[in-house]
Amino acid sequence: MQIIKKLKSLWKQLYGNAYEHELSNFIHYIKNFKNNLNISPQPSEWYKDAIVYSLYVDLFNENFVGLRQRLDYIQKLGVNCLWLLPVLDSPMRDAGFDIRNYKKIREELLGLSPEASEEERMTVFKEFIEDAHQRNIRIIFDIAMNHTSEEHPWFVEAKKGKSNPFRDFYIWSANTDLYKDARIIFKGMETSNWEPADDEYFFHRFFSFQPDLNYRNPQVLIEIAKNLLFWLEKGVDGFRADAIPYLWKEDGTNCENLPQTHTIVKFFRATLDFVQPHTLLLAEACQKPIEVVKYFGDGDECNAGYHFPLMPQIYKALALENGEPILYTLSKQVTPEIPDNAQWFTFLRCHDELSLELVYVTEQDRALIHQNYCHDPQWDFRKGEGISARLAELMKRNPDKIALTYSIMLTLPGTPIIYYGDEYGKLNDQAYYEEQIIKTKKDDTRFLVRGKIDWETLENDLENPNSFASQVFHKISKMVNIRKDIKAFGRGQIEWLEALKPDGTKNNSLLVYIRKTNEERFLIIQNLSSSKQEGRLALQPSSTWKELFDNPLDFDQNLQTFTLKPFEYVWIRM
Repeated sequence: MQIIKKLKSLWKQLYGNAYEHELSNFIHYIKNFKNNLNISPQPSEWYKDAIVYSLYVDLFNENFVGLRQRLDYIQKLGVNCLWLLPVLDSPMRDAGFDIRNYKKIREELLGLSPEASEEERMTVFKEFIEDAHQRNIRIIFDIAMNHTSEEHPWFVEAKKGKSNPFRDFYIWSANTDLYKDARIIFKGMETSNWEPADDEYFFHRFFSFQPDLNYRNPQVLIEIAKNLLFWLEKGVDGFRADAIPYLWKEDGTNCENLPQTHTIVKFFRATLDFVQPHTLLLAEACQKPIEVVKYFGDGDECNAGYHFPLMPQIYKALALENGEPILYTLSKQVTPEIPDNAQWFTFLRCHDELSLELVYVTEQDRALIHQNYCHDPQWDFRKGEGISARLAELMKRNPDKIALTYSIMLTLPGTPIIYYGDEYGKLNDQAYYEEQIIKTKKDDTRFLVRGKIDWETLENDLENPNSFASQVFHKISKMVNIRKDIKAFGRGQIEWLEALKPDGTKNNSLLVYIRKTNEERFLIIQNLSSSKQEGRLALQPSSTWKELFDNPLDFDQNLQTFTLKPFEYVWIRM
């Protein structure tokens, strides 16, 4: 009963000796829940061997029935974990991150008539889960823990007056003097963190229609924990904990990464571990690595977290044709050690902008990346804080350069994420962007990087080896299918190597490293340059080395140098 003792300790850190009756009821609830559920633990650290594919169900293929029909495509690509971007009931003013009901899938994702029963609705989702699991594809999804939609029943009740029992589920004030040091996250779209409602204001860190939850009220903590368990019962393998740095607010602070926030996350992790160990809790903490590692705790908080700074530094390295930004970002100076059971999640693009927040880039980095990748003024997001463009657009639709970025992500430490459509070079969707402006009444250029997949066009393109989509898909799916069976990439160590030019000086355009476990070693050589590059390593090539793509390394035995074409990459089993 170590976990029960931990839950009691965490509760005391948050609420002292108050609310003991609520804690007692919650412990009784989770004990009964576990006994009735009787599910096996997940495989230990399964997320280290995952290759994740993130998608919006409706944009990918209409609904869960359509998604099931495309599981063959996902399997062919080589991924073994689906990250479902928001699927819970929502008015969809923020792509589903504004949750209206934590225990309900959005009706339009189910493909059922309005008269369908709740049991029928849940059956559609559970059948999808079962189908994916039969293909050894795990399922994780987003759950926003910091805020709800203003249409959530809790907030609808809270607005009815100060005496309403749900009033304290949110944060209210007669004026806007509290939390003045909390930055406005959606700068340019919101002007304040306070929104008037009758004779008071409610607090929000994101959009004004997303009121923040009040974790000083223990009922909020309990209800969100129960929501996690509800979906665990339905077969979900893990959760992306959206916007967790902001959970606890304290006046006189910036209201980010506060100690109580970590206590809350530990409480969620302990609850999940009690019912089903190794359920993934993934930290969406848009912070420097030195802050993100705190969300791993002592191996008792989140199992994994996004490595946000690595993403822009990959773009910087390609712009400079120099691997130093990547080496520096992954050095212990920037990226501290993490617990053995924890993992970084890496990405090139996601459902949002190419984020350039000063939290993890400098003004110089921001200017350089903007100059090299913001090819259209419309892509500028939050006044220079990001670029709203898909990977293919950022790379000027160059299949070789797109593939190189994937080679870098797939072979560096961490669990890689593929954003739906990027595997075939999906472009920005202007029509979807304009449609969403009308629908949401917000000019949010992140809608450019979303949009639906046109499956008829895509299937025709993939059958044509000369098409742009086919060229990109062939390169990426080949890499993904090779990587998924190699433990060294998800779990192994990295050893950086120096490549020298024929004249003996360092060739920074060649990014070279070994990924290794006790059982296997792989040499990765990548040319970040748009021109041909020669290099020499201290290693002597061996006849037993095998290039995994069956493209032999262009090696000169006499000069002991190798040559890589522009944006070429090689993976060698040593």
